[in-house]
Amino acid sequence: MEKQRTLVLIKPDGVVRSLIGKIIMRFEDAGLKIVGMKMVWINEKFARKHYRADLDERYKEVEEKYGRNVRNELVRYIKEGPVIAFVLEGIDVIKVVRKITGSTYPNESPSGTIRGDFAHISKDFANANNVMVKNLIHASEDPEGAKIEIELWFSPEELHSYKTVHDILM
Repeated sequence: MEKQRTLVLIKPDGVVRSLIGKIIMRFEDAGLKIVGMKMVWINEKFARKHYRADLDERYKEVEEKYGRNVRNELVRYIKEGPVIAFVLEGIDVIKVVRKITGSTYPNESPSGTIRGDFAHISKDFANANNVMVKNLIHASEDPEGAKIEIELWFSPEELHSYKTVHDILM
């Protein structure tokens, strides 16, 4: 298997709760390399590009059941404050990052994952009370999504190559 790259976002709730260092440490401890990083406060247009129209299909069942526009809620959520965006590189990095991150729904994430340890709202509570599940972090789902998201968030000049101790030991 060759190295991959993936996009990770620490969402506004992770930033305001001062979890940036703890979250990044999880990925670095796993031997993943940060090849680009920045803090941004995104606008409506950019947020809608990030939450592409194809994502609407994933939320159709939820929207029909609860009468909520999930994409609009996601857009509103990611605009609440600054976001830390970074690109990680490593072997099978997309699967590794998603494992470290945990389930989209924090109460379904095991202890030891970012969401399992730091985010606690359940989707049932959120749906019953008409609130957004704030889950701290976004991670690309697959290689195609990672490519699209990295190109949206970073220019080629913002991504860097260098060797870490993990590269040297391989």
